Amino acid sequence: MLVCATITKKRKIKFIKMKTKITFWIAAVALAASMASCSKKENTAVIKPVLPPSHPIAAGNISGFVKGTLLTGSTYTVTADIYVKPGDTLLAQPGANIIVKNNSQFQIQGVFQSLGTQASPVTFNSDSNKPGTWGGFACDSAQAVTVQWTKVFNTGGPDKTGNARRSFVINHPIKVDIEDSWFENGQDDGISLFGGAQITILRNTIQSEGSTDGEAINIKTGSTGTVAYNVIFSQAGTGVKLETASVVTTSLTNVNVYNNTMVSCGWRRGQAEPGRGVSAGVSAKGNVYNNIIVNCYHGLEIFQDDGANNVNYGYNLFYSTALTFVDATLPPPITVNLRAGYYPAGAIGVAQSTDIISTSVGNGDPMFVSFDNSFLNPNGAPNNNDFHLKAGSPAIGHGNPAYNADMGAYTSDGKGNKH
Repeated sequence: MLVCATITKKRKIKFIKMKTKITFWIAAVALAASMASCSKKENTAVIKPVLPPSHPIAAGNISGFVKGTLLTGSTYTVTADIYVKPGDTLLAQPGANIIVKNNSQFQIQGVFQSLGTQASPVTFNSDSNKPGTWGGFACDSAQAVTVQWTKVFNTGGPDKTGNARRSFVINHPIKVDIEDSWFENGQDDGISLFGGAQITILRNTIQSEGSTDGEAINIKTGSTGTVAYNVIFSQAGTGVKLETASVVTTSLTNVNVYNNTMVSCGWRRGQAEPGRGVSAGVSAKGNVYNNIIVNCYHGLEIFQDDGANNVNYGYNLFYSTALTFVDATLPPPITVNLRAGYYPAGAIGVAQSTDIISTSVGNGDPMFVSFDNSFLNPNGAPNNNDFHLKAGSPAIGHGNPAYNADMGAYTSDGKGNKH
């Protein structure tokens, strides 16, 4: 009897344990169902994890091989080139202030993260605060690059041969995320993306970059992804350039280029090779929609070597504040017919029925909040314009709805540029 009682007691204990487990899993399933139900609600807020300091770097002078965290509220002075080795990470927290001396450059082979916020951006600038006075970021063999709410000013300092260096160059098949940041007063390309990079370039402001050459966003050799809601003002060359290679040995460049605002681009390179709002060539693919292109030397140019069916385009707005402009970059000066350059002669791009194309001054005006009507500005010139749209702008409600109901970088749905 004692044996039977002991066995019965053990069975009861086992049953209670099983019941407890079943109750736990029922509760877990109920919680998961509740969470799934909540996820159906229209809550698009993205909660980003707060990254704790790892190997905190003390404020002061830095140079050579560096890894760890540039801390919030701290100021760092770069006295010589910075190297981030493969497997190492350099992370800048919100509000970190980095001053670069001696034409130094960041050379990234590991991971680079600059994670500012709207209220507290990260800043990279030279000690002189003058265009072309430091070397920018060379990320040719980086493992990952993330740049958010970061100011990158006055890059383009010369290399050993005397040529200007790009603000940001990546030449590796990695993920590249550059959002909500500023690139100002460099001497060449703002952002160069080569070698099959997988790109997300959103809501940035690129202005007064390039001396006599340089694109704002230069994408080549099989890079893929999205370029959207960027404001590009007074670039020496083209706003967004898409190319693969003259001999295609990699996958084709294939990029969605939509809802960008490009103003006064292409003039400093002049008639030798006019800059464009957007160009596509050498087998590149892409979708080009909802862009506003104003006072650029040329508008949208799809070169003959790109192929007739590689690029889809339409719903773009082209406008100029004058009928002509005199280009004196090469003798003799020539008078440029601005409207003839919206889709340049000799290229395969043609006006689309969904485009808004200015036929006279005032007709098709995007109605910026403020614009000084400039064409040719020097490198480093200030930008005191406001490219938000006034109520009644023809760009509002006339975009390709597959991308956005509006045209340009500032959209009424709040998805656009935050600057």
